[in-house]
Amino acid sequence: MRVIAHVDMDAFYASVEMARHPELREVPMFVGGSTRGVVLSANYPARRFGITSGMPSSRARRLCPKVAVVHPDFDHYSAVSSGISEIFDTLTDRVEMASIDEAFIDLTTAMRRLGGDPIVIGEQLRAQVMDEQSIACSVGIGPSKFIAKLASKQAKPDGLVRVKAEDTIAFLHPLPVEAIWGVGEATAGKLHRLGLSTVRDLANTSKPTLQRALGDGPGELLFDLAWGRDDRSVIAREPAEHSVGSQETFGRDTDDPALVVTEILRMADRTAGRMRAQEMVGKTVTLSVRFADFTTITRSGTLKAYTDKTNDIYAEALRLFEKLALQRARIRRVGVRVEKLVPKSETYQQPRLDEPERGWEEAESAIDRAVLRFGPHAVQRARLARRADVLTAAG
Repeated sequence: MRVIAHVDMDAFYASVEMARHPELREVPMFVGGSTRGVVLSANYPARRFGITSGMPSSRARRLCPKVAVVHPDFDHYSAVSSGISEIFDTLTDRVEMASIDEAFIDLTTAMRRLGGDPIVIGEQLRAQVMDEQSIACSVGIGPSKFIAKLASKQAKPDGLVRVKAEDTIAFLHPLPVEAIWGVGEATAGKLHRLGLSTVRDLANTSKPTLQRALGDGPGELLFDLAWGRDDRSVIAREPAEHSVGSQETFGRDTDDPALVVTEILRMADRTAGRMRAQEMVGKTVTLSVRFADFTTITRSGTLKAYTDKTNDIYAEALRLFEKLALQRARIRRVGVRVEKLVPKSETYQQPRLDEPERGWEEAESAIDRAVLRFGPHAVQRARLARRADVLTAAG
C-alpha cells in the first residue's frame, strides 16, 4: 500500500519575508507590487482583515490601511524553495515539486527503510523545515496524491492530517464537490444543477449521468475521484548536474570569524548528511560568502578523493575561507556546496593509512539514522550543540 505525503508551505512568500524580517510576524502584511498590482501572498494577521491572494493591492489597502507591503524577491523565494526540496531529498528520491511551495513525497520506501510511522516522519519533516528555514508547512498523508493534497488543506495552518486507506471514503464523502481537484466554478455549477453538493452525492451518481453532464473524460475522472481512486505516481525530478549544499543567513551581520567558521562547519555537516542520504559523493567544494552590502563572492576547491564526510568538506571550505583573508568584513550569509556529485556505488576509494576511515563512516551513519528518526537536534557535534544566533534563509 502506497503512502504519499503532500507538503504545502503556509503563505509561502509572506512566510519567507517574515523569516527575514521577524518584526512582520505579528502585523498584517502582504507580498505584492504597486497599487495596480495584486496580493501574491498574505500572512494570517492580514487574512483576518479579509485580505487574500489574488486580490487587487488597492482593495487590500482599503481593507487594512496600515497593512505592511513587501515587494517580492523571487530569486530569494526560489533559493528557499530549493533548500526545502533538499530537506525532502534527505528522506527519499521520490520527490515531486508540484510548485515553488508544495511537493508530493512518496514515503513508501522511506518507511520500509526507517521502520517509521508516517506521522512521525511527517512531523519530522515539518520540524526540519522550521528548524532550517523558519517556514511553517502543513502536511497531508494519504494513500494517493489526491487524498494527500486534500488532507494537507485540512491540516492548514501549520498542522498534519493523515488519512489511512481504509478511512478514505469516510474522509472524502462529506466534503463539498468543490474540494475535488479540477472542480472549478463552472463545473460546480453544473453539479449543483444536478442536485449534487457533496462528494457522496457525486459518488452515488452513475458514471454515464456524469459523462452526459460533463463529457466522457471529466465525468469518468470525477466519478473515480469521488471513490478515492487515483493511481498517479509521484514523478521524481530528472537529475541535472548534481550538487548539494546549504547556506545560512545570520540574524545580524557579523564580523566575528569564530561565528562564521562555526556556521561553515554546520553547513558542511548538513551538506554531508544530505549527500549520504542520496548515496552520492563529490570532490568539488564551493564556499559562498555574502557581505552586508549584498555583494557575494564564491571560491571552489577540488579534493584529492571523492567524499561524503563532514570533516573533508569542512576542511576544504575552511581553507577557502581562510584564503580570503577577510579583515573585519561584515558578513551576512555563508554557504557550502559540493558539486559534480556521482553515485557512491560508482566510485572506489582506496583506504588511506592515515585515516580511521571505517570508524568515521560508522559514526556518521549512526548520526544520520538518529537524525532521521528523532529530529535534527537528536545528535550534534559538540561545537554545534549551542546554536549560533542565526536565522536560516535557504538551506
